[in-house]
Amino acid sequence: MNSKLITLGIMLLVSSMAFAQNVTVTPSANNKKVDIAIGGKPFTSFLYPDNLEKPVLYPIRDAAGTVVTRSFPLDKRDGDPTDHPHHIGLWFNYENVNGLDFWNNSYAIPAAKKSGYGWIKTDKVLETKSGKTGLLAYHANWTNQANDVLLEETTQFEFSGTANQRIIDRTTTLKANTDVKFNDAKDGMLGLRLAHELQIPTKEDQKFTDDKGIVTVVKGGTDNLANGNYLTSAGKTGDDAWSTRGVWCKVYGKIGADSVSVAIIDHPKNPNYPTFWHARGYGLFAANPLGEKIFTNGKSEKNFMLKKGESVTFKYRIVINNSSTPSAGQLNKEATEFAKK
Repeated sequence: MNSKLITLGIMLLVSSMAFAQNVTVTPSANNKKVDIAIGGKPFTSFLYPDNLEKPVLYPIRDAAGTVVTRSFPLDKRDGDPTDHPHHIGLWFNYENVNGLDFWNNSYAIPAAKKSGYGWIKTDKVLETKSGKTGLLAYHANWTNQANDVLLEETTQFEFSGTANQRIIDRTTTLKANTDVKFNDAKDGMLGLRLAHELQIPTKEDQKFTDDKGIVTVVKGGTDNLANGNYLTSAGKTGDDAWSTRGVWCKVYGKIGADSVSVAIIDHPKNPNYPTFWHARGYGLFAANPLGEKIFTNGKSEKNFMLKKGESVTFKYRIVINNSSTPSAGQLNKEATEFAKK
């Protein structure tokens, strides 16, 4: 075959892989969910039913349809860990807002202790739009058990994708309905619970204690599924990514025969940029700009305040790749582009 034709064929193949696919955003108010499909394939769903303590994106898939989030507790997949039932898909909340714990709230909290926890209640889907970029915007209230509103949340998601990539851009604005203090805490703010395969392999049980002294045991693996690893923009890898700062962090590994990566990119206009990475080997992948004390071994502390009527905005980009994982250089470029947004 003519070498020019071969070259042209390769160029057309690369071009088609990078071509933006159409995004379909389908709301279902009766089911309190919004389904997002890219290139005709299911990508994720925005879930906000009354029986969840917060809205979530769940499950999340790569471009090949492989689920990159843990199934538990909304579904069951053999071998999936069942610790931390509040870890569902992709979410945004915080451990200590005026003393209320929004992060750890779940069905597992006894009714007698629920008053110490907060809820995020979605009351309006503001906008949905399909196209080359899909759009979903919603309004929610951060409340206590008595339904007193501490914060009003307005969030916009933008979804896009190509043959081998999916991107979620999340912009969340929190407006204080009263004076609010985000007390320095470990658990926050943008959280993602990864599929079993993207955990860092370990045979040892691990114990984690929240700020109320509740201990959760994460069982060590007894199989060969877990094969994940972390890499940050600062060059930290594996468990060493936890508690360090970085513009971005990615987790990568194989799910079946396919190479998969999930990267979270921080935005320079976010508070306390670049964020601390609350990235645990057992599959919790979180960006927490407001928890500083534990990450610095007490050398500094961040207690973020909003007066009544004041607001703060957080922006994050989540990049999901299959077939190959983006290099540090590619993610630096992606972060530069995101910073311009």
